[in-house]
Amino acid sequence: MGQTTSWPLVSAGDKELITIHPSFNASLFVARLLKFVLAATGSSAFTLGSVPHQALAQTAAASEKSPELQLLDPPPMPLPSAQSVKGTRPKSNPTVLPPAATKLDPSLQRLAAPATLALPNKVDQVTIVELRPLSLKEVENLAEVNNPNLKAVASRVDQAQSNLRAALAAWYPTLNFSTGAFPSWSVGRQYNYLGAFGTNQEQGNTQTNRWAATATLGFNWDLINPQRVPQVTAARDAFEQAKNTYLIALRDLRLQTSQAYFQLQYADNRVRIGQTSVQASLVSLRDARARFQAGVATKLEVLEAETQLARNQSQLTNALSQQDIARRNLARLLDLPQNITPTAKEPSRPLGVWLPSLQESIVAAYAFREEIDNALLSISVSNSNANASLGAVQPFLSIVNNFVNGRTFGYAGLNPETPGPNGGLFGGQTWATDNTIGLNLRWSILDGGRARAQYRQSKQQAEENAFRFADTRDRVRFEVEESFNRLRSSNRNIQTASREVLSARESLRLARLRFQAGVTTQREVVDNQRDLTQAEESYANSLREYNDNLAQLRRRTGLDQIAVCKPPTLSSVKPKDGDEAVPVPPEPLPPACQVSNPLNNAS
Repeated sequence: MGQTTSWPLVSAGDKELITIHPSFNASLFVARLLKFVLAATGSSAFTLGSVPHQALAQTAAASEKSPELQLLDPPPMPLPSAQSVKGTRPKSNPTVLPPAATKLDPSLQRLAAPATLALPNKVDQVTIVELRPLSLKEVENLAEVNNPNLKAVASRVDQAQSNLRAALAAWYPTLNFSTGAFPSWSVGRQYNYLGAFGTNQEQGNTQTNRWAATATLGFNWDLINPQRVPQVTAARDAFEQAKNTYLIALRDLRLQTSQAYFQLQYADNRVRIGQTSVQASLVSLRDARARFQAGVATKLEVLEAETQLARNQSQLTNALSQQDIARRNLARLLDLPQNITPTAKEPSRPLGVWLPSLQESIVAAYAFREEIDNALLSISVSNSNANASLGAVQPFLSIVNNFVNGRTFGYAGLNPETPGPNGGLFGGQTWATDNTIGLNLRWSILDGGRARAQYRQSKQQAEENAFRFADTRDRVRFEVEESFNRLRSSNRNIQTASREVLSARESLRLARLRFQAGVTTQREVVDNQRDLTQAEESYANSLREYNDNLAQLRRRTGLDQIAVCKPPTLSSVKPKDGDEAVPVPPEPLPPACQVSNPLNNAS
């Protein structure tokens, strides 16, 4: 290693450390030093020691032409603000994706969702009586009409709209009717004892027996309400967020439905591959036993064939289990009747080719993803809540009108039994009306700093939502890049896996011929058969991943620019089987405790 020399170079008030290696190109150093001085002084006129002006100019020109001679990277392009592109309060745009279906296709009427609160309580109500083959288009139609989660999200949109309507009511006058006593009955007696101590002389006794009815009609209209505008704004933004949330749920449902259907296709392929593997293992076992009985093979080859058959049967069992799970998972998303299970009508094949580039996909995701709009709306809602908090300590002015009407009838007066000139009763009925019109001013001058604290809290929440917007922006791009790269990888895997399947099939055919000719062992046949099974599963998985990533790109970008693949042309003549068809014999299923010990099952 050569020795490194470092010294500080001071320019434009900043200190920067430049490290020079002995093997460093002198012209490269001069060019970098020249660009540094030009950048610091902002002038094209320079003099530097004894270095000729012409030599420095030639070196600078060379540095402009050679990428490795450039000292400073070009400054990044400034990005526009999201609020300047979409606005501070972007509105939901339902036209960016096809609307959800509202009714089932006539051929699917029997698959309508059961009642919302229906709950089976008998065995025959959950017993599967029909396996219904469905295409991908039919599955999407059923999901959009039947799925309960999408209906729940749609209900939230209605709730947000009702909340907005309640906030708008602050602009309208209110009319209240109240009754204090409607009617009321008052009955009473008052005794007055006057005179010296020990006497019992009654003077001025009164009694009351009266019915009364009073009603008040109040009118109130806020002329000045500082909280009204921000509260309505927040409710309107929340309504837009709810509509965006519905669009997000619709996109997610379509993606989940497609992925569940692709998973079911993959499970069907695994079952088919497992059945083919079991049939091939039965053929190998039959040949191994025949050769062993003929004395040209060993017991080891028979055991290897039996081991491979057991392995393939285990794989088939797992594939059948995964198939049942995939079917019921799809039935859950579609909310099908309890006694119907869906199956895949269409075989697994690539759905199409993604046409937009990666950069176009990223920009489209920023333009069409509702998560971006909701992040901006969250900032607006927080700012509106902050303004509403400040409005609590501002003056409120209302116009009021209170109309009071009352009626009484009955009697009230002195006790008629009392003698004297003041005796007797006063009865009859009375009416009383009162109407008051005026202005009502309310101003909370001092609240202990409550409103200001709530204002700061909402502003801090708006800042938090701004950070979450940046996180959402980065996550949206990563999701698009992830799906795009995985789609490209799946495309390559389909190509390589298809070649692997063809090679494995030919290898298995040749291995069987060699085994039948006695020039190889059963081990080679078993190995090639296992390679073929793995290659076919890899091909089926590549198809599933490709369609999965294609559906994710449609969901994550909002685009639908896909070149649909032409379906393969099928012959009307059934092709002959390459291998001899061997049926898979059914086997009893003993309890797990009985078969857990292999020594107990040895025959």
